[in-house]
This record gives sequence, C-alpha cells and structure tokens, in this order.
Amino acid sequence: MPHPTTPAQYILILLDMMEERGYAREQLLANTSLLQTGIDNIGARVGDADFRQLVGNAMDLSSDSALGLKLGLRLHLSAHAVLGQAFMTCRDLGEVLDLLMAYYHLLSPGLHLEYDVVDEHCVLTIMTTPGDIYIQFGYELLYGAFINTLRGILNDPDLVIRMELPYPEPLHSALYYEVLGKDTHFDHPQGRILFDRTLLRIPLPSSNPALRKLYEAECARLLADIAGEASVAERTLKLLRKLEGQYPQMPQIANMLNLSPRTYRRRLDEEGQSFQRLLDQVRSEHATRYLQNTRLPLSSIAYMVGFSDASNFRRAYLKWTGKSPSQVRSG
Repeated sequence: MPHPTTPAQYILILLDMMEERGYAREQLLANTSLLQTGIDNIGARVGDADFRQLVGNAMDLSSDSALGLKLGLRLHLSAHAVLGQAFMTCRDLGEVLDLLMAYYHLLSPGLHLEYDVVDEHCVLTIMTTPGDIYIQFGYELLYGAFINTLRGILNDPDLVIRMELPYPEPLHSALYYEVLGKDTHFDHPQGRILFDRTLLRIPLPSSNPALRKLYEAECARLLADIAGEASVAERTLKLLRKLEGQYPQMPQIANMLNLSPRTYRRRLDEEGQSFQRLLDQVRSEHATRYLQNTRLPLSSIAYMVGFSDASNFRRAYLKWTGKSPSQVRSG
C-alpha cells in the first residue's frame, strides 16, 4: 500500500487561514516533522500523519467546529495543483468528472468516490470518510472544495446543487446553507452530491484539448509514482531479508534507507508498524526456513537469527508463530 500523502497546497492554505486569525506557526506545526524541516522545504506532498496532526492542532487551537467547511471553500482550482489545471482545460463538465474519477487519489489518500448518472441527475457518492481525520471535518472539506471548484469551473458563483450528508445537522448548519446552498440535507445513509445532468455539456471557456492531454499525462505519471511508492515497512523488510544473519540495529537501517532515525520511526508509526515487529517477522521467516530445510541444531539456528541461547529463541519463536520450533521441525 502506498504511503498516504496530501497535496502540500492544502497544508499551506490551512496555515495561511490560521495565521490570519493570529495563531503562531509554531503552535500549528507542533508535533509534525514540518516544525523541524520548515515550510520552505515542504515539497509537493505531505505525509498523512503530518496533515492529521496539523488539522488536530488547528481545531484544538481555534475550537472552530466549521473549520473543515471554511478550509474547503479556500480550495479553489489552483489549490488542486496539476489536476486543477487539467480541469480548466476540459471541454465541458463531463470531461472534468471523468478526470476526477480517474485521478482523485491525487487529492486525498482516504477518499473513495463512485459516480453514476441516474435518470436526469449525476450522482457522486462518497464511499469513505475523506482523509479519515474527523468525519465532519472530512466531509466539510470535500463538500466545500467541490462546490467551490464547480462554481469556478462553470463561472457561476451562485450555483446550488443537492448536498446529502451522513450525519446529524450540526449547530453551525446555518453556515452550510449559506455557503453550500439551501439544497443541503443531513442524516442521509451516505454522503452524496447530486446535480442536473444538463450541466455536463456546458462548454468551458478555458478549454484546450492539447493542454489537457499534457496535464492528464502528468496526472497519470504522478498517480503511478504514488501507487508505486514502497512503504518504509516494505523497504525495511526487503533490506532485512537481504541482510540475513546480520540484522542491523534500527539506526543503521534508517541510515541505509537515507532517513534519520527520528524520521524513520515516525514513518513506521504512520504505517502502523515498528522496527522490532519487522525484525521479528524476518527472523521468524529465516528461522522457519532453517527448521524446515536443515538439520542444524536448535542452538545454531538460535545464534543465526540473533539469540545467544536456544531457550530464549524457543520462547521468542513460540511468540512469533504460535508454534514451538520442534512442532515446525516435526511437521
């Protein structure tokens, strides 16, 4: 599974929004890697854990229950980077939606959409909580960004479409109706966005087929890069398997992967892994192979996978696999 990331523009817009309210950047970046590396070195995408932490910091500092909606309304076309540029070059909204469905994973690691045309309506269904940060924040961010982007593409600032949300009406629902429109509804089984299919064929003033092909090719390249990224856990396993019998310590592995020990630990935490768990997995694999394919004494196998005596190895192997070395060897 690729390492989940979020477009850096979203981070920068949230920071600007919060700094306009008087909050210090250091407070907003607390407990993120960005506090050490600095915003000037942010790159094109930011790890999901940093995005989650930044959102949590902003919500804790501001106590603003409508923060997701307000952030979404700041996400105009240029905030979506190359995909936003591709949207602008489309012939009509139908092409925009085709691009969205093909490349929406560039926008959010936790987003899953389904799109269909039912009778006279286009129906966009949100199958999972966007970003999985907070349910309400995620939906507000998505809905605010969608309506803001759609109004920009169609050059219609007063456009209203049907918005269905899968949670009870919040205390700040007046803001929903103000910014999303009066056709906003709560307590639905699923999050859905619906609009008249006649909108699909409205010509876009900035249409440019040649540019669209270039932008779409770049979207495809970026998506392939993201999908092809091996997680730090996967890279660690691959390295440990190659170093059979050596089993370096965590700082050595981090250095081999061109990461600082602190960054390495953070990346594993984001992936729900730990170095010790990965090390034990590889040692278990190696020990199992020795037990099944050789007649080496248990003390030799123990030594080969990093134990000083057979009794400690026996206990560890039982913990790893649920079976004793003798059971595996006899089986």
